[in-house]
Order: sequence, then structure tokens, then C-alpha cells
Amino acid sequence: MPREAEPSLNEKNFVLQALQENLRLDGRELDQYRRLELTFGDEYGVANVSLGKTRVLAKASAEVTVPFPDRPLDGVFQISTELSPMASPAFEVHRPTETEILLSRLLEKTIRRSGALDTESLCLVAGQKCWSVRVDVHVLSHDGNLVDACCFAVVAALRHFKKPDTSMEGGILTVYTPAEREPVPLGWLHSPFCITWSFFGDEGDIAVLDATRAEEQVRVGSCTISLNRHGEICQIAKLGGTAVEAVALLQCTAVALSKAKDLSTYLDKKLLEDTKRRDKSGRAELLTAENDR
Repeated sequence: MPREAEPSLNEKNFVLQALQENLRLDGRELDQYRRLELTFGDEYGVANVSLGKTRVLAKASAEVTVPFPDRPLDGVFQISTELSPMASPAFEVHRPTETEILLSRLLEKTIRRSGALDTESLCLVAGQKCWSVRVDVHVLSHDGNLVDACCFAVVAALRHFKKPDTSMEGGILTVYTPAEREPVPLGWLHSPFCITWSFFGDEGDIAVLDATRAEEQVRVGSCTISLNRHGEICQIAKLGGTAVEAVALLQCTAVALSKAKDLSTYLDKKLLEDTKRRDKSGRAELLTAENDR
């Protein structure tokens, strides 16, 4: 399995000394994200996310299938990640690395197990037919903090996605095309986001948000906090590394809540802009229930 080139001793010392002086190579603050950009494709459910030089493409799709025997009233929801050699020389096709496995597990815990998507609304005929929603995540460029970028891309793709409308008459299920009926959005309950901290120094006393690839290669530990804008924590993943004080972890959680609110506001803004772009007849404003107060 190919290995990515490790930074030299001089590069490690340069990054660590800069962080000890509260400096970063790109001029950001220690608790500041890189520039985040989100664009939607022409189809529903396609989200292209850029976090600095890290680029992720997420595509949501749905098809009618048979529900699991132990969950006859629920639909099927799964997330598939792909790290290709195009993103980094350390990745190989059909040979999952540790990074890809951890990424899949974090996305699974953050989005699927937290109940962000209402799977009961995907049921069509109890025990017979349901919607199977799948999100494919493709990493186009890897420059650090894949977890946060992929999680934001998956949430954006699911909230932007619309599945075909259906009807049931005489025991016959009919799936309508977009030309026949307007597609309907998914049943969405809350929007969780991943906020990843990296720790530096011999005792891990320097906490840095949104580390680049160069910073990730010299860190001594990391912690991913998944939460929504209401402060509801979905999971906290501290996968090995140097131990972190409880007070420092609480401070990181408080900053993570502020960042989750910013991400949620930014996503809502982009979804509204995309709705206005697609709505050329101006019907979206007539269907809204909001009032000017």
C-alpha cells in the first residue's frame, strides 16, 4: 500500500513553533475555519463542498426496495464513501485505508444513528416496499479535515434532495416522474455537523480547529464533536492520541456549538438561494408560511 510522504523534521518544527506563537501557515486564528464554499448541481441532491483546498462531492439518490425484515416500517438509508488516488497518493481503489474506515464510521454515527433523517417517512408499504436513500461521497482533493467537509456535504445533499412523489390505489404503487408531479423533499429532523479539533504540543495543550494536511501530520491527537445548532451532541470521538483535559474539552465543545450554528445558517442561506434560482415563476414565495413581522 503506498504511503504519503511524511514532512521533514524542519517542517515539523516550523509548524509546531508557529502554533506555539499562535500563528498558522495560512494566517488564520487557531479557532477559525478555512473558506467554505457550497454549490448545488442541476439535479436535486448534488452538493459540491470546498473547504480550503479540500474538495468533496456528495450525491444523494433514491430507489424503491424491500425493507429489512426487522424494520418493516422503516426505509433504508446508507452512506458510501470513496477515497480515490486522485485525492491523495495514499489512497487506493477498492483498498480501504484507516482514514476511510474512520470517516465512514463517523458519518454513520453523526447522521444515520442520530436520527437526522426520518426513516419512517420512507416507508411505502409496510414490510413490502420502501425508499432506499443512498448518499455517495467522493473526495476530490484532500488537504486536511475530511470529516467536517464530508459531513457538511452529506447534510447539504440530503436537505437539497427531493424524491419522486408516489401514490397508492388499489394496492398498486405508482411512482411519478418529475414531469408528472413535483418531487417531494425528505423528512428531515435536525442538521448535525462535525467539528474537528487537533491537538499539538507534548501535552496536547494547543487546540486548533480545521487543521490542514500539513498540520494533521504533526498533531498528537484529535477530537471530533458532532452536534446541531440546538446544542444537542450526537457523538464525541477521541480516537487515541494524547490525553486532553476535561476543561479543555468543554471549551472546545462551546466553540463547536458556535461553529455549528454558523454552518447551519450558511446552509440555510444556500438552500434558499438555490430555491429562488430554480423558481422562475415566483411560486415559492406564495407557498411559504412566513409573514413580515
